[in-house]
Amino acid sequence: MVAYVLVALLAPWIAPHAPDDFSLGARLAPPWPFPGSDPAHPLGTDALGRDMLTRLIYGARVSLAVAAGAVAIAAVVGASLGTVAGYYGGVIDQVLSRAADLLMAFPYLLFTILVMGILGPGIPNLILALTFKSWVEFFRVARGDVLAEKVKEYVEAARAIGRTDAGIIIREILPNILPSLLVVVTLRTGTMILLEASLSFLGLGVPPELPAWGSMVAAGREYMASAWWVATLPGLAILGLVLAINALGEGLRDVLDPRIAR
Repeated sequence: MVAYVLVALLAPWIAPHAPDDFSLGARLAPPWPFPGSDPAHPLGTDALGRDMLTRLIYGARVSLAVAAGAVAIAAVVGASLGTVAGYYGGVIDQVLSRAADLLMAFPYLLFTILVMGILGPGIPNLILALTFKSWVEFFRVARGDVLAEKVKEYVEAARAIGRTDAGIIIREILPNILPSLLVVVTLRTGTMILLEASLSFLGLGVPPELPAWGSMVAAGREYMASAWWVATLPGLAILGLVLAINALGEGLRDVLDPRIAR
């Protein structure tokens, strides 16, 4: 995970070429050490002669930036609404819970495709489309944890000494539900990367001029028999990143969840 983040941050300095540099004379050059490989392109080139290594490096930037933006917005919105619903209950809880249940009834990818069809392609629209439904997971986790925490003795003690509702939520309850939210943040980041890649594969995500792993896989479908690396390498990049994020999330859950025996 650290390696992916560092590659994304240092892309302008470590990429051997510009992501949009092309050379039709070097198109579909195989990666090293296959016969016909070009030392200037260690991972080969695509159908336009663009360096695969460079586009993979810049693709990490796109995937991580979109996923981080979508998860950050979803976490703030979902956790805030879930905390309010769980703490106050009543009509607020009923309305927000039914809205969350309604959104959960729609398949995630189909719902996001519908939103992107309305908003159009572009990174801001992509982040917004991914956020439309992803706040529900944070809402449900925050609501459940707040329902369990608000009846405990430390909350009753805070009320007894005259703490306001805002003070109880921010200073007493929120620190105790943050570990659960942090685990959800990590795991949902992997899901966001897969969704971004899926939408880019379908041509509904990142604009074509930007290197994105999903669109790279889509572009390489036509050359699977003759130039397998064009689609395989970005697919492996997606696989490695999502596995790293999921492993990090599982590790955080094991460390932060007091109910799991050490």
